[in-house]
Amino acid sequence: MTYTLIATAAMGLEALVAKEIKELGYAPRTENGKVYFEGDDAAIARCNMWLRTADRVKVVAAEFYARTFDELFEKTKAIEWEQFLPKDASFPVQGKSVKSTLFSVSDCQAIVKKAIAERLKRAYKLETWLPETGALFPLEVALLKDKVTITLDTSGAGLHKRGYRTAQGEAPLKETLAAALVQLTNWYPDKPFVDPFCGSGTIPIEAALIGQNIAPGFNRDFISEQWPWTGEKVWDDARMEAEDKANYDQPLDIEGLDKDPNMINIASSNAFEAGLGDLIKFRPGNAEEFITDKEYGVIVGNPPYGERLSDRPAVEKLYSELGRAFEPLNTWSIYMLTSYEQFEEVYGKPATKKRKLFNGFIRCDYYQYWGKRPPRRTE
Repeated sequence: MTYTLIATAAMGLEALVAKEIKELGYAPRTENGKVYFEGDDAAIARCNMWLRTADRVKVVAAEFYARTFDELFEKTKAIEWEQFLPKDASFPVQGKSVKSTLFSVSDCQAIVKKAIAERLKRAYKLETWLPETGALFPLEVALLKDKVTITLDTSGAGLHKRGYRTAQGEAPLKETLAAALVQLTNWYPDKPFVDPFCGSGTIPIEAALIGQNIAPGFNRDFISEQWPWTGEKVWDDARMEAEDKANYDQPLDIEGLDKDPNMINIASSNAFEAGLGDLIKFRPGNAEEFITDKEYGVIVGNPPYGERLSDRPAVEKLYSELGRAFEPLNTWSIYMLTSYEQFEEVYGKPATKKRKLFNGFIRCDYYQYWGKRPPRRTE
């Protein structure tokens, strides 16, 4: 069976998610915060397994317009829910409403829940209540300008939860954003890669997963694995494909620095949990003192932003020192994510390019400084 699927994405990452979906062989259509595409059971498993920058993969069960609660109830009840939900399905309903006549989210949730229950009781010939003792099918009813979209979440825990994070610092970078930061660079696995503010190691770990083409979902489970209509073989095949496509023999030169030795211990522990402990070098060090004799590498950093006024002087001093430390690295490409709007001025150099991204709810710019091109390779 073919479904309409949605991969949800943080603002600014939709194009990256669409690119990943296209590379998996599906035809994406991009909207704000989500990417639509058509796919079967295998697509559900493969996209959960492989999408590095998406938040979740959802099945669109219904789309229609509703301006009254009666309309919402009847149109929801008309959907063939028995195709999605077995007799014992547990199906909690979450909701949201934006610029819609039906603005009460709790009422919309209750009506959708009741309509689905009525449909299932009739389909399964039940006189009383639904047991809801079986597999979990998280549902969401989303209203936008009176258009109702009801989806089933196939992922469960968000796709950023890769399964390798044993511990973290105060403000960890989401794994999906870390993967995006790597994908937005000109890095290839045969180049050196350095994160001078590595924290709990998320950016270097995501770089290593990308470098060896390891599926980001290889180390975790997904809620739809328990659904009877996805099938065990579909997930076995997806994991087999992930294993076959991984390039474990690809050598990598990836390094993470942090001024806090405790964070280096955490980063090392996370890397070992991901099965990458021998591939990434973590060491204590100050970013502003970084030196290297290697060439044509890539630096990706998520430095302190100075969100509080009291932190601004220290952050400005850090950015200025970074500019001086990185100036000799003319063959290296430098990428820095920060919400500090005067970064280029303090860093001492205008960016080659910058891109608007969001770190959680913080609007940031991704400042890109491209180094010299390496000489052309000869056979």
